[in-house]
Amino acid sequence: MTTSQKAFPPPLGGLDYLASAILLLNAEHRVCYANSAAENLLEATGRALLQRPLNTVARYSATLQQALDNAVANNWSYTGQNVEIRRGKPDRGETLHLNCTVTPMQSPDAPEVRMLVELQPIDQQLKASREERRIEQQQASRELIRNLAHEIKNPLGGIRGAAQLLERELNNPVLQEYTQVIIKEADRLQDLMQRLLSPHRAALQPRLMSVHEVLERVGSLLKLEFPATLSILRDYDTSLPELVADREQLIQVFLNIARNAAQAMEGKGEIVFRSRSARQVTLVKRRFRLAIDVAIIDNGPGIADDFRERMFYPLVSGRPDGTGLGLTLAQSFVQQHQGTIECESRPGHTVFLIRLPLNAFDPASSESLP
Repeated sequence: MTTSQKAFPPPLGGLDYLASAILLLNAEHRVCYANSAAENLLEATGRALLQRPLNTVARYSATLQQALDNAVANNWSYTGQNVEIRRGKPDRGETLHLNCTVTPMQSPDAPEVRMLVELQPIDQQLKASREERRIEQQQASRELIRNLAHEIKNPLGGIRGAAQLLERELNNPVLQEYTQVIIKEADRLQDLMQRLLSPHRAALQPRLMSVHEVLERVGSLLKLEFPATLSILRDYDTSLPELVADREQLIQVFLNIARNAAQAMEGKGEIVFRSRSARQVTLVKRRFRLAIDVAIIDNGPGIADDFRERMFYPLVSGRPDGTGLGLTLAQSFVQQHQGTIECESRPGHTVFLIRLPLNAFDPASSESLP
């Protein structure tokens, strides 16, 4: 029994068994009771929460503050959707998205209690909705880019052929340099068009493999590119089972993300490869019993919020010489494995989390959700 439970007799102490976070407040908005779910949500024990004003436990909007005032003064209830509450220290706190209900109450068991506050986290629902919207937007973008690439590719072949024929007729080496520029630029654009089309053409070749072997391969490639200045650390869960996946595609996924991090740090920084297991996860409306989380963490300058919202779109790049295809291809390959990519970033700490089901190609390993 928690400290907060002991303050009330069984009728109110039974709130401790609810999954929703429940707070009982007095007229001064001080916490009289917090069930176990509320302690977990606010990351504080019942002893630490008792008799503290709610606005010292978490920071919230003036709208919620007004709702608490009205519950005491006017006996009004309040229901808010997607309410933001910030827990933790002001400089390092975490923003939570919640559905919030404020209910005025008077109980003979606890006469000092004036309201009940119920908090229900909705981060998972918001995350699933964002993932669905992102997939829809990217599918539309990729289809547009694919059609555009087809239209560009054919004229490029004609331009290159014409430049080769013209070069044969020119005896002046200076003029031949111009035709070489045309040929080389046509080849560069042809390669770009091929990369735009390759995710649609490439056939998956899934087989049983170790994610750590893939990460070691990626680490070796990065050390060849940045031999002296880049530090690569490993934090592996060696008990992880093998997964069924396309090895070459996973190498490309991890390499594209890790290389972007190294380039953002100009090769002078630290990249951590971390692996963990995840159980009973929902990925794109499918429930999987087991998945593998691969986190690629760097201590670089971070990614701006406005760019992070669109960095997976085709041809969007943060570097002047970038093609804007690396992350697009990475997400396309991960989605073909029924997985997801998420990114959290602040200066000095950026995390790309790739979550892959253990066997995305076995229907028996998952169940569809409505």
